[in-house]
Amino acid sequence: MPSNQGYVLYHTDGCHLCELAKALVDNAQLTYQHIDICEDAELAERYGTSIPVLAHGQKQLFWPFDASELADFLGE
Repeated sequence: MPSNQGYVLYHTDGCHLCELAKALVDNAQLTYQHIDICEDAELAERYGTSIPVLAHGQKQLFWPFDASELADFLGE
């Protein structure tokens, strides 16, 4: 299992794709922080057309991703 330190799922409320990504990340039993990009203008500009995005440090996994791609990202 990957280290659960420092993972962030960038999302926004009401985003169907974000809900799919959350389900995949939850299934991987990863502890992560949710950040709604609509609450921060800089994040909204950076990720507005890309969410959901899972980030860990400088690494970012952009949607669409599946369980296999998530596992690769997590180093499993």
